[in-house]
Amino acid sequence: MSKLEINEELQHILDIIAKYATGVQIAEISRQLPIPISQRTLLRRLSALKEAKKIESKGKKNATRYYPIQNDSLLKLSAEAQSLKKHVNQAIQKRDPVAYNRNFLYDYEPNITYYLTQIERAHLKQQGQQFEHELEAGTYIKQILHRLLIDLSWNSSRLEGNTYSLLETERLIEFGAQADTKTAFETQMIMNHKAAIEFMVECANDLKFSKYVVLNIHGLLSNNLLANPKARGQLRQIPVGIGRTVYHPLEIPQLIEECFVRIIDTAAKIIDPFEQAFFSMVHLPYLQPFEDVNKRVSRLTANIPLIRNNLSPLSFIDVPKNDYISGLLAIYELNKIELMRDVFIWAYERSSAHYKLTRNLLGEPNLFQMKFDKKLKIIVHLVVESKLHGDDLIRTIEDWSRDNIKSSDREKFIKLVEQELASLHIGNIAIYNIKPVCFDEWKQGRAADNV
Repeated sequence: MSKLEINEELQHILDIIAKYATGVQIAEISRQLPIPISQRTLLRRLSALKEAKKIESKGKKNATRYYPIQNDSLLKLSAEAQSLKKHVNQAIQKRDPVAYNRNFLYDYEPNITYYLTQIERAHLKQQGQQFEHELEAGTYIKQILHRLLIDLSWNSSRLEGNTYSLLETERLIEFGAQADTKTAFETQMIMNHKAAIEFMVECANDLKFSKYVVLNIHGLLSNNLLANPKARGQLRQIPVGIGRTVYHPLEIPQLIEECFVRIIDTAAKIIDPFEQAFFSMVHLPYLQPFEDVNKRVSRLTANIPLIRNNLSPLSFIDVPKNDYISGLLAIYELNKIELMRDVFIWAYERSSAHYKLTRNLLGEPNLFQMKFDKKLKIIVHLVVESKLHGDDLIRTIEDWSRDNIKSSDREKFIKLVEQELASLHIGNIAIYNIKPVCFDEWKQGRAADNV
């Protein structure tokens, strides 16, 4: 069969197999199909996909595992990126050994050197910008946090060879339901992603490239996964090797720390959020500052400037593992960023489209309320905590607003406070950090006031 029309049923099969870089057996494929089919029919579908070179298989009879075709890339790579991919996919014996090149890092001058062109940066901004108004850092990410926890945890883990499915990841994160067929290591990897993402969102107002932030992201991502517990959040003190490459990272701890500090300081000075994100994806894995978990750290830290600027996050949806790894190999062995740049731009386009849809499903937020979220919580909590009613309530709101809200926004803010107070009930008081006992006392006082 030279050409195969991919109908909905075949696409479901391809989508399932695409999740498993290490292969998947027919029983698992059958279990995940939305519409059940007989094993005989499924075998025929798999045979047709193999003949059309959409998948491949290894093993015999019940031990057969089906794999995605790694060179069937979804990306449209530039000529230079294709050339790099071809080079790094040669047999390892044909590639010359290379060591860490400090000049690659030290020659980069923030806001003078650019890995992304002006046109590419403008395009990414157009893709990722969600609001016309300037809002508090992290506003957007908090809106879509539930979806991001699942998407980024799954995709980042998938790029490490984790075999959890998207559905299994969702059940693990939402309900703590561990998949019976998965290892404790895989489960821990996903839960660590969840913890690290939550850490980044919780400190969104102060989130930046700093030693504290990057070390703690590593500490959370590597928790309970390293043989040496002290290595969590600590720069590497030992040599490491990397599979599939002729690249040899730095081995001297003092030089590792020097270059790590240089990466952090350089990234912190970069103004454009997309250039900053991509710089992190290039230089953190290249240095290999930690004993392990370096790529995972780079994927999460790439989201630091996106979270701060209320841009769509980068969750690596649909990114082909082979293209991503080839992009890293081109950086490791040739200090060439063009292949990884193509992967980054394509990945961000996919992520931003996904989260625009997510936002549309959530509905349009009240931008004014988002802008004054912190101050709104302070005054609503104060009114209830102080058991204010009637004239005292109105006077306190007006006085507080006069001291804390500029005149052009004051009238609208006061109406918003009154609206929120009128809408309070036992099911939403946690938004304002109000305890049930306190709310009941305030409500009883209000009822007595109306008698």
